[in-house]
Amino acid sequence: MREFAFELAVCAAIEAESDGVVARQLGTRSRVVDVVEIEPGPEFDARTEITSEAIPGPAIESDVGVGRARRATAAIDADPGRAESIADRAVEIGFFEAERRGRKRVVRQATRYPDWIGGLTAIENKPDLGRPGDLERQLRKDVSLSLFDEIVLVTGSYVTGAHLNRIPDPVGVRRFDAETGSFETVREPSRLRSDSAGIAILEESAAKTDIEPIGPERKARMRRRIAERAYGKGWRPEALPGCERAAPRGPPFGPEDALPYCEWKERFVDPARECGPECPEYAPTEPPAVDPDALRDRRTGWKADPGGVARRQAGLGRFGEDEDGE
Repeated sequence: MREFAFELAVCAAIEAESDGVVARQLGTRSRVVDVVEIEPGPEFDARTEITSEAIPGPAIESDVGVGRARRATAAIDADPGRAESIADRAVEIGFFEAERRGRKRVVRQATRYPDWIGGLTAIENKPDLGRPGDLERQLRKDVSLSLFDEIVLVTGSYVTGAHLNRIPDPVGVRRFDAETGSFETVREPSRLRSDSAGIAILEESAAKTDIEPIGPERKARMRRRIAERAYGKGWRPEALPGCERAAPRGPPFGPEDALPYCEWKERFVDPARECGPECPEYAPTEPPAVDPDALRDRRTGWKADPGGVARRQAGLGRFGEDEDGE
């Protein structure tokens, strides 16, 4: 099975057994992780009420509070234009509220940012261990940085002792059967020290290895930003192919899974790369009427259309002035 199709099947199976949030193709400090699973923390429900979108990291980290209104340019660590754009986005999704004070706009948090992240797991997909590519180096980077609490390799191959010897010891290994959607645990992952300092491996050569120490506070920010992107992104393709040969299904998954399955190729496909006039069996039609967000809402704790928490007061004066008194 091709990696894209394997990844979709893995995501569907993980989501079915998880009570958290699953997302795919998320960038970290040094590379893109195939799949991220977030375990819900104690205030997960509070997070679902704020917005279905990712909350910008600089807005969360800003010197703006529930009871403290400030100008975005003074409170957000970015150049003025970017600070205003970040504030605009935070207001748009309901995390900030805005008010005019004279000729200036001030913002405050509509709610306290909740403790909703219980744990982060990075999942590396490799259908065929006979074609490992940079797998060992990638996993070694992940273990060194320890940005995630656990790291798991998922493969469709039979796993031998030789394979395990080339995979860093803390990395868990699961074998996945895409025909049944079932997992077999080959090796349990070890818990990494995600709350302590880590080492980011940047460049490697025969002569030297360039590294960057990442302290606990910076790592905590990175983890929160990854979790927010995962919460807002999910893993399903945004659109299914507009082709008579395509259908939102695929064994062992049913139509409700909304996965892009090609009946001619008899496998999942990447709509952006494999579907279109270049395909010899392409027969254009309207894309299937499916709603990935509604499906995600129904299958997980994520809410597609939360009520929001913005209180929309007539003024922000009661919540305190910004530190410049404006």
